[in-house]
Amino acid sequence: MKAIKLLPLALLFLVASCSSIRVSSDYDTNTNFSKFKTFAFYKKGIDKVEISDLDKRRILKAVESELLAKGFKKSKNPDLLVNIFTKSRQKIDIYNNDFYFGWHPWYYGSNFGTHISKYTEGTLFIDLIDANKKELAWQGIGSGALNSSRNVAKKEEKIKDFVAQIMANYPPSAN
Repeated sequence: MKAIKLLPLALLFLVASCSSIRVSSDYDTNTNFSKFKTFAFYKKGIDKVEISDLDKRRILKAVESELLAKGFKKSKNPDLLVNIFTKSRQKIDIYNNDFYFGWHPWYYGSNFGTHISKYTEGTLFIDLIDANKKELAWQGIGSGALNSSRNVAKKEEKIKDFVAQIMANYPPSAN
């Protein structure tokens, strides 16, 4: 009976762990973020990002959408320069779960309860650079499993979600 009550919690954890994005941010504490009103993309830096041009455009479109929603205006003479870069690495997770209900003949052997998961973890860095000082003012970082699906709509949604969660930390709170 306890197992039945815990099943919804276990399913919620499984769904949350599959779609989780870990985000963090760092910033210059001496920066007055309320003075920034306009932005532009830092073309030199963005051109060096080693991802497909399609994904690059998806990321930039998502960043632009988030900044516009925060009241920024795109400008040729900006207060902030936006740069991005990415990293990816192969991850292998090994879970050892010896919990089971009863005896099952196909569970017998050295791999009993061991589950191996391989995936690519991607990290997206979004840098906001003070255009006047030419110094990094804020950096947001998001890491999570990359969508290996060939479904373009799912890929675009994952990128929007990544960017939205990272940009939720901007501007930094007074805490």
